[in-house]
Amino acid sequence: MPLYGFVFLVALGVDYNIFLMSRVREESLRHGTREGILRGLTTTGGVITSAGVVLAATFAALGVIPLAFLVQIAFIVAFGVLLDTLVVRSLLVPALVRDIGPTSWWPGALSREGADGSGEGRTERNADGQRGTTSAA
Repeated sequence: MPLYGFVFLVALGVDYNIFLMSRVREESLRHGTREGILRGLTTTGGVITSAGVVLAATFAALGVIPLAFLVQIAFIVAFGVLLDTLVVRSLLVPALVRDIGPTSWWPGALSREGADGSGEGRTERNADGQRGTTSAA
């Protein structure tokens, strides 16, 4: 039973993490890591929470089937998805990325961003198409 629960939760939780962090990365390219985390979480937080609650309710519906195996799986997955959605993806992952800073984007250009998350060291193309350094305003 623990193995089934682990496989379900990892498989179901990874997509939420990819969805959140891809948006955070997009925002971090424009605004720096610290502001990117805030903007990405604000934008995708409601969607991730809604999807997690719906998924947990769907698995919880398996609890009405009179098979002990399915009741156990329903509880494990429903509780795990809610925990993953409400605590891990909303609090722990953004806090960890915030603490690690730009290094969390290694390897890549974002990892060379300023240590304070200000965007120092990032290069972008200006209106003329030439590369230049930018700083977060």
